Amino acid sequence: MTRQADTDYQRIEKAIRYIQQQRLTQPALEDVAAHVHLSPAHFQKLFSRWAGVSPKKYLQYLTLSHAKSLLAAGQTSLQDAAYASGLSGSSRLHDLFVTIEGMTPGEFKSGGADLTVNYQFADTPFGEVIIAATDKGICQLAFTDNTTDAVESLQASLPNARCQAAKVPMHNEALKIFQQGWYPPQPLKLHLAGTPFQLKIWECLLSIPTGQLTSYGRIAEQIGKPGASRAVGSAIGANPVAYLIPCHRVIQNSGGLGGYRWGETRKSAIIAWESAHNAESPDSRQTSS
Repeated sequence: MTRQADTDYQRIEKAIRYIQQQRLTQPALEDVAAHVHLSPAHFQKLFSRWAGVSPKKYLQYLTLSHAKSLLAAGQTSLQDAAYASGLSGSSRLHDLFVTIEGMTPGEFKSGGADLTVNYQFADTPFGEVIIAATDKGICQLAFTDNTTDAVESLQASLPNARCQAAKVPMHNEALKIFQQGWYPPQPLKLHLAGTPFQLKIWECLLSIPTGQLTSYGRIAEQIGKPGASRAVGSAIGANPVAYLIPCHRVIQNSGGLGGYRWGETRKSAIIAWESAHNAESPDSRQTSS
């Protein structure tokens, strides 16, 4: 990640954390700008460039009440959401362009002994990520603040695989997910090591539309196990592919964010960023024919 991009995201993250802590007082632009040691004009420009909307507009999507309204307006059935394929642009569904292939029992059991994993680091609107792929698909996309730890974590997830720093076209295609309005020429493939239950949950997450939220309990009901919210939460927390599998779109029934392996502040930022862009997109005001 470039030094400037890293500094920009750190300031945005710090600003979001401050807003969350002070949301009951609805801090003014000047207060938030001062907290991150920028002039109001500079902060306004930086924030608008990062989020695509003004700080004032963005703040509306950071409140707990907004999370609750998104949850209340969510699909009663994720299966129903999967049928809403007439939408385009930022409102399209993930299951239209992401497919999951679970590693074979042999690959899973052996820790990827016969696999070569190529990885690289890249910038995103939410910080630096490590992205890794086998010849079958993306196997990891994780936010990171430490490149050494990220590589060690990747190797630990597939201890017997050959992990090497190398850029491949599959990486670049997957990273375009962070561009608004992007649609790949063919479905992206994920090649994941997970239990059958985890794979089922991850596939379920792909049906959550951009800009909408669901709850752990609703996911449990969707898979026919209404009492398994905790197990569902564990499976969601084990998701190795950030953003492509949108585990950030699952929150608590109360409207609280719940956990996120890459930090709750980042989860809040992603939810608000998607909501703001979804509200601004003409596609979000269209209905399927």
